[in-house]
Formats: sequence, structure tokens, C-alpha cells
Amino acid sequence: MLTLLIVIIILAFIFDFINGFHDAANSIATIVSTKVLTPFQAVLWAAVFNFIAYFISKYIFKEFGIGNTVAKWVNPEFITLYVILAGLLAAIIWNLITWWFGIPSSSSHTLMGGFVGAAMAHAGGLGNGNVDVINYAKVVPTFMFIFFAPLIGMFIGFFITILIVHLFKKSNPYKAEGWFKRLQLVSSAAFSIGHGGNDAQKVMGLIGAAIIYYEGTKGHVISFNQFANLYPWVPFASFLCIGLGTLSGGWKIVKTMGTKITKVTPLEGVAAETAGAITLFLTEHFKIPVSTTHTITGSIIGVGATKRLSAVRWGVTVNLLWAWVLTIPVTAIIAGVFYFILSYFI
Repeated sequence: MLTLLIVIIILAFIFDFINGFHDAANSIATIVSTKVLTPFQAVLWAAVFNFIAYFISKYIFKEFGIGNTVAKWVNPEFITLYVILAGLLAAIIWNLITWWFGIPSSSSHTLMGGFVGAAMAHAGGLGNGNVDVINYAKVVPTFMFIFFAPLIGMFIGFFITILIVHLFKKSNPYKAEGWFKRLQLVSSAAFSIGHGGNDAQKVMGLIGAAIIYYEGTKGHVISFNQFANLYPWVPFASFLCIGLGTLSGGWKIVKTMGTKITKVTPLEGVAAETAGAITLFLTEHFKIPVSTTHTITGSIIGVGATKRLSAVRWGVTVNLLWAWVLTIPVTAIIAGVFYFILSYFI
């Protein structure tokens, strides 16, 4: 069983790394499209602040609340190491598929679909009345924020843009653009901190669920906060891996996020990243795992809509929405298949 736990931890960190380069575009798309930084400078900048988020979560928030939520998506009696392994495999495959096709899907909902789908397969499916597999108190807020996170980002992005335009309407355009290019460094750093704080904890939560289960088989009942204190290397490594993944870049999605939704100026980049960062900090405060992809996409749409609604390429946006809707059921099905395969051979 220890070997299986080690395999799960390694796969979780691989997923974390993939999540980093998959979601690198979220942090750097606007700063690259506005030519404030080169692609390499941008990913290095984002990666550093992804890792700095570890210290903010640990010493300012003083807990890893999002990780705690993820670990409790499934009720404890339906969690096994095989359930977590199947969920991770499904999440890794879906993330790689969406990365390959340049689709900015949600890593958090990929994990949720995989974890819940594998647990349902373990329980025998809803057909047997096992509706208590899911911890609805934790899953429902996460699911609802598929819609709320981009909407919040969109409204904040819209109003920040209107406010900035109003405040700087008499400024010299050339000087103003220079200032906003500098401010993009700040807004991009803030969003990268939000990204690291949100997404690194998701993997930490899954590893936590696995270790808590493993400790339970040895007669040790521990809480998630106790796990974080007993295994301090897990949160540290989770944040480090997502930073390294971001450093490797995700250029296909950068193109979609930075140019295909709407054309972004330095002013609009500052507004979008600030709106995204505010949304991520708020959701971390309330311990709700959200998609950084959904958040920044909504923020970019809100910024683009201040010019005119036609400035947003709604055809691209609709395609993204389809990917978001399909993520949870597709990964749940893939995870269920993996679970049955693992059950057959092991």
C-alpha cells in the first residue's frame, strides 16, 4: 500500500507540473500580448510568484483552506487509494488533451470530475442509491463557481476598466501607456500569486486525502490541518511543482487567451489581471476552489465589453464554454473507466 501511495504522490506532482504549464497562459497571456515582457521573462515572472503564494497561504492566510475543501469533495468512506489514482489519471489525460488543442479548460474541475467519478465507480454508481458518495457541502460551491468565478471576474474587470478610463481620460496617451505597462508587472504578479495559492492547493488536497486514508489504515485518525503539519514537504512541493510547470510555459493557450478572445492593451491587461487577482483572493478567503482559467477569461471578456460587445470574439468564447461544461462529466467517465480497469488487474 505504501508503494501505491508513493505512486499517487508522484502522479499528483506530475499533474501539478502539467497544471502549471497548462495554466501558464492565465498569468502571462496579457503581459505577453501587450509586449511588456518576452514569453520567457513572463513565465519566469509568473513562476516566481506562483511559488511566493506558498508563503502567503501559510503565513498570511495561516491555512490551506482550498486543499482542505478538495480533500473533502468525496465522503471519507468512499475514498481509497485506487479511487484517488483513477481520478488523477483521468485528470492528467484530460489536461494533456485540452493543452494539446489549446483549450483553456479548468484543472480544478478536471480534478473534481476525476475524483468524484472514480468514487462513484467504487460505490457502484448512482443506480445503487449511493448518493452519499459526494460531499455536497464542498462540491456544490465548487460547481457553482464554474459560473460565478467568470461572472465575478467579468463584472470586476468591466468596472475597473471604466474607472481607469475615467481617471486617466485627460492623461497623455503615450505616458499613460508606459505607466500601464509598468503596472502590468504588478497586476500579473498579483494574479500569479492568486493562481499559485488556488491551484497548488488542489493537488495538495488530493495528496492529503490519500495520506489521511493511508494513516487511517494504520489506525491513525488525522485531520487535514494535522496532515499539513505532519507532512510540511507536501504543500512546499505542491507550490514548487506548479511554479516549475509555469516556467515550462503553455504557448498554445497563451495564443488563445492573449489574442483570440479580444485584443488587449496594457490598460486592459492591468484591469483584467487585477480583476482576476481580486476574485482569486476572495475565493481563497472563503476556501472555494475555482478555475483560474474561468476567472481570467471572464475578466478579459469584461474588459473587452467596455469597448463594445462586438470586441469580444463570442465564437471563441462559446467554444471555451463548451469545454468548461464538458470537463466534469468527461473526466468523471474517464476516471470511472480507469477505476474499473485498476479493479480488474489489481
